[in-house]
Amino acid sequence: MTRALRILVTNDDGIESPGIRWLARMAADRGHDVAIAAPNAESSGMSAALTAVQEAGRIVVTRSTLEGIPAYGVAASPAFIALMAGSEAFGPVPDVVLSGVNRGANAGRAVLHSGTVGAALTAAAGGVRAMAVSLDVLTALMATAGSGRAALAAIDEVDDESRHWATAGRVALDLLPSLAAAPPGTILNVNTPDVPHDQLPGVRRGALARFGQVQMTVVESGEGFVRTTVEATGHAPEPGTDLAVLAAGYACVTELRGVAEARPLWTYLGSMDNAGQSAG
Repeated sequence: MTRALRILVTNDDGIESPGIRWLARMAADRGHDVAIAAPNAESSGMSAALTAVQEAGRIVVTRSTLEGIPAYGVAASPAFIALMAGSEAFGPVPDVVLSGVNRGANAGRAVLHSGTVGAALTAAAGGVRAMAVSLDVLTALMATAGSGRAALAAIDEVDDESRHWATAGRVALDLLPSLAAAPPGTILNVNTPDVPHDQLPGVRRGALARFGQVQMTVVESGEGFVRTTVEATGHAPEPGTDLAVLAAGYACVTELRGVAEARPLWTYLGSMDNAGQSAG
């Protein structure tokens, strides 16, 4: 069993979402020292934006408890919350940031836009190990709803309290010993199907798919406006990717790399000195 860790649980669905309650409670039940700090309103799609609401120069924070765990509803983006956690805004600096459980998979290169993943990336940039955790609520619906648009509409017909948050929480916490043993700044992205844990065949690694489960499309444009919608991509997932792993019914884990310079780029730019001028 992993030693007791200081864990901050955050998300982008908001502090009142069921996924964050399940993840925090399950982490506490395993003996970890847990605090919750999450946006006081839904903040999906925020990526790693650093935004906050201030009053008299102070970020608005409402303190309470969830499941007996200290909780902070913060008028800020998930990434900003992760950044503040690294400066002891919510108690001691966490050993691990768990971001989730998100309602909906965060898979493929579309993780770039995810507030759930953005919080994990920001925590890792400060040297904290982090894990983004998401529940895939779409794949099963796409097999029965008849079209991607119908499946997206059907998501809201399910009572969120009835979803299998415990499956995602258990997979995440079973991976926690590996994360805790990894170098500081390690990031895991975890997605699980919305099924009971005893129906989960296992956990597999998966590479990032080219994009994600859904995409934005422009449906109308005119003088002074553009109207967009979100639709399921509808493409068969490429073998070996996170979306293919989810489509096969498995939970998926992908190690992400935070922002870093692409050193091989110099091969194409030629030899340059530190001032950016050609050395030749």
